[in-house]
Amino acid sequence: MSYNIEIWQSLLIAIWVGLVMTRSLGTMTLNLRSSPLVTSLVVGIILGEVGQAVMIGAAIQLVYMGVVGPGGVNASEPAVAAAVAIPTAIYGGISAEAALAIAVPVGLAGTYLYQARFFVNTILMNRVDTAAEKMNDRMMTRYTILFPFLGGMLLFVPTVFIAIQYGAPFIADLLQSATSKTLLHVLEVVGGGLAAVGIAAAVYIIAKPKYMPFFVIAYFLAVMLQELQVNMTIYALLGALVAVVYVTIRKEAADMAGS
Repeated sequence: MSYNIEIWQSLLIAIWVGLVMTRSLGTMTLNLRSSPLVTSLVVGIILGEVGQAVMIGAAIQLVYMGVVGPGGVNASEPAVAAAVAIPTAIYGGISAEAALAIAVPVGLAGTYLYQARFFVNTILMNRVDTAAEKMNDRMMTRYTILFPFLGGMLLFVPTVFIAIQYGAPFIADLLQSATSKTLLHVLEVVGGGLAAVGIAAAVYIIAKPKYMPFFVIAYFLAVMLQELQVNMTIYALLGALVAVVYVTIRKEAADMAGS
């Protein structure tokens, strides 16, 4: 398989990452930033490999299932990780497990870019104070909206573009060479372990005694409905309905206790 990635494909993916990391897509941006699965869909559409990209994105999502970012600060950047690891895996014919081992260090590197964005915004905020003192609303708009957006895009777009356009083919070529079979096997083993760690972290977070009945109910539902070949969409809708009922009952109970 050819490892060539078109320049326009790398650029579109990089722009998507820039929009997500600069929070330019509204309130949903925080979820997009922490969701490699959504980024995998976008990458798959751009590369013309939606099915394979989403499969790899789902595997990467497992690693970050238990990741919590207090105050919006993540130990890794899943969107950046998916944007680089998925093209590498697709054009290199690399398994999803090996892609996980690539995604994790890339996500860690993305954290440094995000911290650099905070540093740039801190400098800009000093100008906002000056604009507020002068009651200059145009200047405040530039330094609170326009310049932070441009600064973030200048940080993420070129970096992700270079990583995809030049880094992804290089890594894919390296892993597919005859001398790298052992390394590829090691990455697959490590990647499989990372997925297990992500699932374990998520179970640890939700494994409270009061939530365990939901886990047991879901297990028996899956067993009973197995022959009906119920897909994950139906299970997701059932879970959402149960969650709505549970939250509603708790809210009503709290209101009654407070009255």
